[in-house]
Amino acid sequence: MSEGIVGSQQQLVVFTLASESYGVDIAKVSGIERMQEITRVPRTPVCVEGVINLRGRVIPVVHLRKLFFLPEDEITKETRIVVVDISGEPIGVQVDEVTEVLTIPTDSVEPPSSIITSADSDYLMGIAKLEGRMIILLDLDKVLSGKQSAELAGMSIPEAEEISSSAEEETVAEDEAPAEAKKAPRKKAKAKA
Repeated sequence: MSEGIVGSQQQLVVFTLASESYGVDIAKVSGIERMQEITRVPRTPVCVEGVINLRGRVIPVVHLRKLFFLPEDEITKETRIVVVDISGEPIGVQVDEVTEVLTIPTDSVEPPSSIITSADSDYLMGIAKLEGRMIILLDLDKVLSGKQSAELAGMSIPEAEEISSSAEEETVAEDEAPAEAKKAPRKKAKAKA
């Protein structure tokens, strides 16, 4: 049983994407952050927006609209980054809006129909039927394939300072190089020209 299930109830963090409601197990969510500047990283999967510095940790951000092949929309003041734990690593998931934390009875959840499921849609845990609406339940560990999870885990860096300190060390090393070594390549370049 999931950690978010208490007795015959389940706690969910509910968010929207393209006007549809989605729910994830609250036990997988470590934070909900306002949208912030995302640093783009070259040669990453299309659904990866980049990385953010979150309280000293560099974490990747996945745009769920892109991952689910939904049309992109503008970033608004309601846009959020839901920080989740995927295979022991924090990953940010960009969503349109986080609407609520909800406790639902487990008997209100129906498994997804075989018509809408396939081999690559095992991330659909079911559909919660509530008064006047339905919530699509996601298993975030399965939303990303194993390969994508490994790539994203490689983008997570425990301390943002590690990046800046290693860059500073390289700069210092270049500055401390002997003057002759710095001038030699320039002289050769001029001689060839």
